[in-house]
Amino acid sequence: QVQLVESGGGLVQAGGSLRLSCAASGSIYSFNHMTWYRQAPGKERELVATITSGGSTNYADSVKGRFTISRDNTKNTVYLQMNSLKPEDTAVYYCKALKGTQPYWGQGTQVTVSS
Repeated sequence: QVQLVESGGGLVQAGGSLRLSCAASGSIYSFNHMTWYRQAPGKERELVATITSGGSTNYADSVKGRFTISRDNTKNTVYLQMNSLKPEDTAVYYCKALKGTQPYWGQGTQVTVSS
């Protein structure tokens, strides 16, 4: 059973930075995609950033130039570096891993950006 544990969320002022981590219980080599999603109150969950096993990345337009997704295969961890944070980035951030067609989700970490 794959387990994903997110950490690094918190309260930050607008313009600040946070780095989220998603630690997997096993090797992330077996995951063809790892993705960060977020869900704000009253809104649908939305894709934030994706990284493939080959290192290719993709970002939502709203975070391009501010967020960076990366992976450390030696630590079985994916990161989301978030800079220039805005109040509209406030949400619960979730990590998702895709192994073949099987998705696995973490429990989420809260990010709150104050104005």
